[in-house]
Amino acid sequence: MTEFLWVEKYRPQKIAETILPSHIKATFEQIVNGGELHNMLLTGTAGVGKTTVAKALCNELDLDYLIINGSEEGNIDTLRNKIKQFASTVSLSGGYKVVILDEADYLNPQSTQPALRGFIEEFSGNCRFILTCNFKNRIIEPLHSRCAIIEFNIAKKDMPPLLSDFMKRVEYILKAEGIAYEPQVIADLIMKHMPDWRRVLNELQRYSTSGTIDTGILVSVSETSINDLMLHIKHKDFKRMRQWVADNMDTEPASIFRKLYDSMYEYIDPKSIPQLVLILADYQYKNAFVADHELNLVACLTEIMAGVDIK
Repeated sequence: MTEFLWVEKYRPQKIAETILPSHIKATFEQIVNGGELHNMLLTGTAGVGKTTVAKALCNELDLDYLIINGSEEGNIDTLRNKIKQFASTVSLSGGYKVVILDEADYLNPQSTQPALRGFIEEFSGNCRFILTCNFKNRIIEPLHSRCAIIEFNIAKKDMPPLLSDFMKRVEYILKAEGIAYEPQVIADLIMKHMPDWRRVLNELQRYSTSGTIDTGILVSVSETSINDLMLHIKHKDFKRMRQWVADNMDTEPASIFRKLYDSMYEYIDPKSIPQLVLILADYQYKNAFVADHELNLVACLTEIMAGVDIK
């Protein structure tokens, strides 16, 4: 199944092929040129390329690797069994092995993360560990101290060349897949989701089923009727509110949170504004971790419906 996903089919295999700020890419190129990999913690927003870099490093250094997803396989027994089974066998390349622990910030900081620290020490003679996370403050300090921390921060000045490179990459993929497209639409979609490159490719693949990507795919929150939504919330009409969410899931949930925040003085009773801000901040934060963004948005709006007074 994964071979049909563009994010896998066109995933960069070498560091030189990745789309990163030059100073971050240079760090990884030095690792490849030096031929030595240490334990690392790669941290940054979703879709920015952390897992791609981890795989590319292993590919270029010819190292066997195992990927474990912390959000799906994050219990202690699963980690121990998988790591032990992997580490106990001889590497086909003759060198050490690498465990890539994706979404490590999903691991329980009271139980699983301390156990992971023990695994890193136990298998240090045979394995290196690369942890990826969206939020490094959710990783316990003992893991920080055992890893080189590399942050995938993209400064404003880095954006223009990255956007140009990604536009070229997307155009290459669309041409290879035989998809007709309007360049401005592609540029708008990239700008909408940057720097979540994975999200851009997934969205493009989803919209490409008709064979053409044109202005019909673009839905922005400015075109979304917040007024209708607020009426549903005011009347405590859960069914219509839920349908509104389903109809508008092409819009990034973060944009909806922001639209609600920007328009709160228009719709919200002044006494309820502090409560609204706290609710929006809470669910905006959760949005980075949840698997089901539609459910998270519905939960947010339900809490607003129950605890916030609408004018």
